Amino acid sequence: MGRGSDAAEPGLAEVLGGRGGAVDATVPVVAFVAAFTIADASGWTSPVVWAAGAAVLVGAVVAVFRLARGGRPRAVLFGLLGVAVAALIALYTGRAVDFFLVQIVSNAASALVWAVSIVVRWPLLGLVVGTVLGQRTRWRHDPDLVRGYQRASWVWVGQYLVRLAVFIPLYAADAVVALGIARAVLTWPLVALCVALSWPVLRSALPPGHAGLRNPAARREDAHDA
Repeated sequence: MGRGSDAAEPGLAEVLGGRGGAVDATVPVVAFVAAFTIADASGWTSPVVWAAGAAVLVGAVVAVFRLARGGRPRAVLFGLLGVAVAALIALYTGRAVDFFLVQIVSNAASALVWAVSIVVRWPLLGLVVGTVLGQRTRWRHDPDLVRGYQRASWVWVGQYLVRLAVFIPLYAADAVVALGIARAVLTWPLVALCVALSWPVLRSALPPGHAGLRNPAARREDAHDA
């Protein structure tokens, strides 16, 4: 079989490319920034309250829409919870820019966790793809796949670092509108770019004749024991 098993590529894109989830995460942010901008420009009392309310309301509408279309309840509810927590932080501090704190912290934590997983040879990309393909951790018995997942996981570390490099200066500058724009631009488009880069990077680690993602090759001692 050819290197990397092209038949596995749609599965990889589906696992990592979740356009629906990325778009859903962006809509409440757009609502928050729009409501804050309108309320602030109009001189309304407590523009942060208006913005937080708009974000939670839109997030709830998105959640109901996704559930009605058969979305996974846990994922939908976690998404709504993230919006609610971000809104509560902004309400607590009274600063609209603090709505983005959850996103900044989550990207920093994600970059660290993904990097550590690579160093300890349990790359998160392998765990995610292996789970979806029903392999559990069989891919760890294939040194080529482990190396491929490690290389491709660095692409995802880079994704989080790019966001932090943009978000942190804008947060420090109290640039609410610019943060909202950056959040939208660096959500689905950046995820799509990572998906596009991950597959060729992973495949480059697989030697000619490798059976691909769906068929991890066992080490010799494993094959002998079987």
